[in-house]
Amino acid sequence: MFRIRGIQISLNWLFFLLLAWVCRDGWHDAGAQGLYWSAATLVAFFACILLHELGHSLVAMGFGVRVRRIVLTPLGGMAQFDSIPRKPSQELLITIAGPAVNFAIAALLWIFVDFPDGWENSLASFADLGRLLLVWNIRIALFNLIPAFPMDGGRILRALLATTMPYVRATFWAATLGKVVTVLGVALALYFNYYIVVLIGIFIFYAGDAEYRAVRMMELQEAQWREMAARHYAGPPPGEPPVLSG
Repeated sequence: MFRIRGIQISLNWLFFLLLAWVCRDGWHDAGAQGLYWSAATLVAFFACILLHELGHSLVAMGFGVRVRRIVLTPLGGMAQFDSIPRKPSQELLITIAGPAVNFAIAALLWIFVDFPDGWENSLASFADLGRLLLVWNIRIALFNLIPAFPMDGGRILRALLATTMPYVRATFWAATLGKVVTVLGVALALYFNYYIVVLIGIFIFYAGDAEYRAVRMMELQEAQWREMAARHYAGPPPGEPPVLSG
């Protein structure tokens, strides 16, 4: 669609199906006004998702990480980095930046909106939209802080573990705990018929496993390169001083 600080912002085509479905429900409930507010609410919600991903991305760029693009899908947003810093402090700051943006949006909205009785059942004004976005931003932040790798909470856990153990091992334990949390979450979602949460949980489960495998493969490749470099290192013969040039 456009670029922000060189980051390509893209929409998955399924987003338009979601928009059509939401607009249809709005039209069915309240005619043209319902269609308008349903569309506005969905766009505003995904604007908050975009700001969340920009929070991650701009902090990452501050550490020299290239951010290729941010993709918005019906299941949320994804920022595509060329790499993730292996310094736990940097990964921690990059990860925390996303939920921090949502808490900041909620705090800003809190200044301008109130919560009268029955506000949950009303969506016909900008005040109603502000209340809804305030609550949703808090929910987005808290949901992302669940320790289900590779969600933000799982990455925070990985960064903390990496301060006391190797990066690959930290990734393994973060991904393993994430699988347990995800399975429990999917089971609860099925029990309460929250099928969209089931889809998100399945995606998180496989995404976490895929990222762990990628990290492990990268570590193996780096170890092989180090071994090859050590084998082919041309050092001075035993007993002879090195020759320096330049």
